[in-house]
Amino acid sequence: MNTTTELKKQWNDLKTNQPKIRIRNAAKELGVSEMELLATSLGENVTKLKPEFAAILQEIESLGKVMALTRNNECVHERKGIYLNPDFSSPHAQLFVGEDIDLRIFLTHWKSAFAVTETSEHGERKSLQFFGKDGEAVHKIYLVPQSNTEAFDSLVDKYKDADQTTVEVTENTTTNTTEKPDTEIDVEGFQQAWIELKDTHNFFMMLRKFGVTRTQALRLAPTDYHAKKVTKEAVVQLLEKASQTETPIMVFTGNKGIIQIHTGNVKRTMWHENWFNILDPDFNLHLDMDKITETWIVRKPTEDGIVTAVEVYNDKGEIIVQFFGKRKPGIPELDAWRDIVAELN
Repeated sequence: MNTTTELKKQWNDLKTNQPKIRIRNAAKELGVSEMELLATSLGENVTKLKPEFAAILQEIESLGKVMALTRNNECVHERKGIYLNPDFSSPHAQLFVGEDIDLRIFLTHWKSAFAVTETSEHGERKSLQFFGKDGEAVHKIYLVPQSNTEAFDSLVDKYKDADQTTVEVTENTTTNTTEKPDTEIDVEGFQQAWIELKDTHNFFMMLRKFGVTRTQALRLAPTDYHAKKVTKEAVVQLLEKASQTETPIMVFTGNKGIIQIHTGNVKRTMWHENWFNILDPDFNLHLDMDKITETWIVRKPTEDGIVTAVEVYNDKGEIIVQFFGKRKPGIPELDAWRDIVAELN
């Protein structure tokens, strides 16, 4: 087991040899979690906060415009805006519903919080960073030039933990989903339930009811109209076409603790090595194309007509990112979005 002092030395050596290495990649290389690596700087540029996540989050609006960052191993979703309309009334999922910052939060997976001040070639960078039980980053909030730094400092002051030395113990939270053989599934019942769907939110409940995994459900879909496998290049095609035609879309990226949503147009798309990126003033997406295993067009019936998604999966059958046409309940899907999806292969 690494002691904090040993780990700190290894981390410093790594930074000397690879000055541009990101903390997430460094943690992987050193065989620890990102949270444990960050905690080696407690008392310096890192402050441990009390784990009062709901209270902290409901005060983020005071910071003004910030950048919200949510990621998984394959995709990074960055959205600038103000944290508006918090709804923490449900024990299951907490919400921020704004035009810019749109989040579904699952606080049961959150474990620790830190305030971080980093210096880079671009100057000082302040952030709030939240981690799950496994020590992996769940969500980060970065200040931008328009942010209220005084509000940030007083927030940190208010929620600073009296204990600045103890580091949370990380837990292994990997869930190994074993897929039942197709022969054990009531395929006919499942397909009928899909055809009779009235709301996209009921899809997850349907999977649980019939005991199917997500990718198994797509394989067993009623017809290839309801779920059709396409190449991973379809994602690039989709984003470039949405940009050219100025079709507003929705982009969902998440992990166990949160889902972050962008709704609006995408403008500037570009490749960087194996990453395909959206680089707009208030929205950035970085998608590691090498880590995509399956890509599907998925159509679900609702009371507003068919809702079409493009869903992207990793080798564990977990969703990396989902794309929809911009829509709200009560409003049918955009024809322009359907046209884009119809051309994917």
